[in-house]
Amino acid sequence: MSPLIRPRRIGRAAGPARAGALAAAVACLAAGMFTVLHHPLPGPRVSNMAAARLAGPPPGPATAPSPATAPSPAAGPGRSATAAAAGARKGVAAWNFTGARKALRLSGASWFYTWAAGPNGISAPAGARFVPMIWGAGSVTSANLAEAERHGHILLGFNEPDMASQSNLSPSAALSLWPKLQATGMQLGSPAVAFGADEPGGWLDRFMKGAHRRGYRVNFITLHWYGGDFRTAAAVRELKSYLQVVWQRYRKPIWLTEYALTDFGASPARYPTWSQQAAFVTASTAMLERLPYLRRYAWFALPSTSTDGTVGLYRSGARATAAGSAFRLAPGR
Repeated sequence: MSPLIRPRRIGRAAGPARAGALAAAVACLAAGMFTVLHHPLPGPRVSNMAAARLAGPPPGPATAPSPATAPSPAAGPGRSATAAAAGARKGVAAWNFTGARKALRLSGASWFYTWAAGPNGISAPAGARFVPMIWGAGSVTSANLAEAERHGHILLGFNEPDMASQSNLSPSAALSLWPKLQATGMQLGSPAVAFGADEPGGWLDRFMKGAHRRGYRVNFITLHWYGGDFRTAAAVRELKSYLQVVWQRYRKPIWLTEYALTDFGASPARYPTWSQQAAFVTASTAMLERLPYLRRYAWFALPSTSTDGTVGLYRSGARATAAGSAFRLAPGR
């Protein structure tokens, strides 16, 4: 999701009903500022928090996939070489709020992103790296691309282009802009679809097939997932199954850049209890840390607001929620 309002599905099993009241972040790209709003969308999941940040620019085909980036045997069972290097996987999706820097430090996150080319005023604590994103068509500017290049060698692609409330791009429109992202020379994450990344003929499938035909570079697959089954074991199985199918389809490393338990199919959106969300945080992170092809994951989201149910990790002033406490103790940095 993105700070914008948008509906979403919860994983593939949740279906388009994921549309939920998502906090829409109405931000001015030029100013790099975000305003949190709310707005329900139909279809794949949209997170309230995501909506808030989203307002700102605020994350290969089955028949001919690009060569897979195989995990290094040296990394040990269940861990990729990249992830094995000192907890590089654990991250958070974030927008600025009072205590954001402290919350990042307390969370133990190794990386974060803001749905924008820059950190939007968030000062990263030691051990946490910012990863830039080009949110949508309007974000593909020389200034934003130059800003992204200043923040490292990894760039996240368009945010939920399959959602009218998000970056809203057709696969062909996204492909027409891709060479500009590719020209940065940075490692590129695919556009992050809100749902259906495992579906033949779906948005991501058409994009990847088009990229393959044109010889475009996509270094890893970026996904979002929201689950409406609040039973811990069942939710973890559903998430793992979704990731596994996508991995088998494209054979590329995966970044899960938005995930949490939220039933966007209900009206209004339905959330688990704090204890259920915390239990899922603990169980899901343990599972994700063991997947050899899962390079990074980011919880949605670092801030906790009154409109986002039980998904937020930290309230204003860096006060941990139940989910935040569980995330802090989860494997990772």
